[in-house]
Amino acid sequence: MLLLIGALTIGLILALLALGVFISFRVFEFPDITADGSVTLGAAVAAVLLVHHVNPIAATAAAWGAGAVAGATTGVIHTRFGINKLLSGILVMTALYSINLHIMTRSNVPVPADATVATHAEALMSRLAGGSSFTLAGWDVSTRDASMLAVAFIGAVAVATVLYMFFRTNIGTAMQAAGDNPQMIRALGVNVENMIVLGLALSNGLVATSGAVLAQYQGFADIQMGIGMIVWGLASIIIGEALVGTRQLGFLITGAVMGSVLFRLLVAIALRGGLDPNDLKLITAVFVFAALVLPALMRRAAERSRRRRSVVRAAETVR
Repeated sequence: MLLLIGALTIGLILALLALGVFISFRVFEFPDITADGSVTLGAAVAAVLLVHHVNPIAATAAAWGAGAVAGATTGVIHTRFGINKLLSGILVMTALYSINLHIMTRSNVPVPADATVATHAEALMSRLAGGSSFTLAGWDVSTRDASMLAVAFIGAVAVATVLYMFFRTNIGTAMQAAGDNPQMIRALGVNVENMIVLGLALSNGLVATSGAVLAQYQGFADIQMGIGMIVWGLASIIIGEALVGTRQLGFLITGAVMGSVLFRLLVAIALRGGLDPNDLKLITAVFVFAALVLPALMRRAAERSRRRRSVVRAAETVR
């Protein structure tokens, strides 16, 4: 039960990362590598502020702001200076490594155990449950694990709902149009460059928030914690699209959350089954590659099968 709750909690926390990557990758078709640095940036800002006794909600909000600035910087480098999309993200991600070290002043910062979102959630759950643990389906569950799972679930649902509502507004619709058909939306008087900058700021703000909450849950911020996170986000999106089977916005956003949770469950099962943790990033990359390639191969196979059936029917008609 502890493994399941932990996997669900981390999956829901990283769902914010998946939603951020969804904005850059699916809405704008922008391969934004900045996400790898923004995760650590959010964790670093939140951890340092918590060490200085700042309210955890304010610390998390500050992490979102820092991530938004990083994303906007990537957008400005691409739109104002004409730098390639991929290279723009790489430049900012590389710079963020040093910035994160300056923020933390060392490679790892422990988060005070008594001053996080998890602490406040645990205190509330303890009052509701009347103790430090309770029984669920025959299993003894600590209030800390249950409370953090509840916070992660509520947070993921709230962010997904707000994001869906935002994309139904005029600005959100303009952002989608800027990603789908920039020539058309530019002809309507919308500044496509500003939409890209705004979208990347929103994307990396969510990514940094995910890092901030993850640091509070795990109890530390580490300079290496963002490595490969962009691949995690892509895997979540791809799994989610396969689960929902449609391109409608609401389902895609829901699918990104579901994909993050399912992917974390698969990782937890693999680790429980004996997978070497050192191979985790490699397995993740292979999985994403397969998820990207297999749908196209399946479509080609189906098309060849249809053609063969057509040829057979034509031959039978001639006879």
